[in-house]
Amino acid sequence: MFKLFRRPEPSPFLRQDDSQTFRVRVRTRLHGEVVELRFTKSAHIGVDDDGSFILRKPVVSPQHFDRGEVVIRFDRQYRVTGTEAKGVDFIPVSEWTPD
Repeated sequence: MFKLFRRPEPSPFLRQDDSQTFRVRVRTRLHGEVVELRFTKSAHIGVDDDGSFILRKPVVSPQHFDRGEVVIRFDRQYRVTGTEAKGVDFIPVSEWTPD
């Protein structure tokens, strides 16, 4: 009941660079290669069947060509409501190393 007016916690895996751009980093399960994905609201995020937003993005690592898929679900205010990964694991923003 008391969470009604609280601001939801941000996703630990997603960094918002500006009002339109997001970044996420994943590690492939096969070789442990780190891949960064950058996506925007207007070009990459689509509307799901229930009216919320969804990003479904294939991942291919550049060195070993490991494959995976990332699915991120957003509510109507672009707050993350769920994350799924196949063949990759999300890396929390707190563990990102500078480029």
